[in-house]
Amino acid sequence: MSVAGVGPAPIAERRRVHDEAELRALVERAKSDADAFAALYRTFLSPVYGFAFRRCGTREVAEDITSATFERVCRALPSFEWRGGGFEPWLFRIAATEVAAHYRRQARGGGRRGRLATERDDGLEAVDVVDAMAGDGDNAGVGGYGVDADRLRSALTALRPRYQQAISLRYLAGLSHEEAATAMGCSKAVMAVTLHRAVAALRRVLATDGASGREVTT
Repeated sequence: MSVAGVGPAPIAERRRVHDEAELRALVERAKSDADAFAALYRTFLSPVYGFAFRRCGTREVAEDITSATFERVCRALPSFEWRGGGFEPWLFRIAATEVAAHYRRQARGGGRRGRLATERDDGLEAVDVVDAMAGDGDNAGVGGYGVDADRLRSALTALRPRYQQAISLRYLAGLSHEEAATAMGCSKAVMAVTLHRAVAALRRVLATDGASGREVTT
C-alpha cells in the first residue's frame, strides 16, 4: 500500500466527523469488498499518517508505519466486531502498536533514525501538543518547558510503553478521552488515572531534560 505524497494534517485540526451508521456500513462492506476497503483506506490514510509522523518525526518512518498499520487492518478486519467506540479506536490502537514496534526495533539498533531537524515544516508542532495537554481537564499539563519537537519526542520515548500509548492516542491521534480509553482497552476512569500519571512522568522528564532513553516507570 503506497502512502507516498500523503501529508499530515495540522495537529489542531480534528479528524473528519463520520456518520456512525455510514462508517459501520462501510467497514462491514470492506470485510469482503476490495473497493470498500480502498474507500476506508482513503478515508483514514491521512489521519493515521499524521499520527505516525507526529510521533516519529520523519516521512519515511511514518510511511512505513502507515503501510504496516493498514496491512494489519486488512488482515484483521474480517474478524473485527463493532464495540465501544467503534472502528477508529481499534484502528489507532493498531497504529500505536506499530509505533511501539518501531521504537523497539530502533532500541535494538534495527530501526531508522529520522532526520528530525530537517522535517519540521510539516511535522509535530510541539507547542500545540503542550497547549492541548495544559488545557485538558484530564491532567495537569506540561507547560513552561520551552519544548521543541525533538525534545518532546525523545521525552515520550523515555516513558513506559503504556504512558507513551496514552499520551500518543489522546493528543497525537486526536482521539477523545472516551475513544482513547476504548483504544487502550480500559475504562474512562482508568484512562484518566493513566493519562494523569503519564503526563506527570513526561513533565518530570522534561524538567530534568531527561530525554536520554531511560524509561520512566512511575
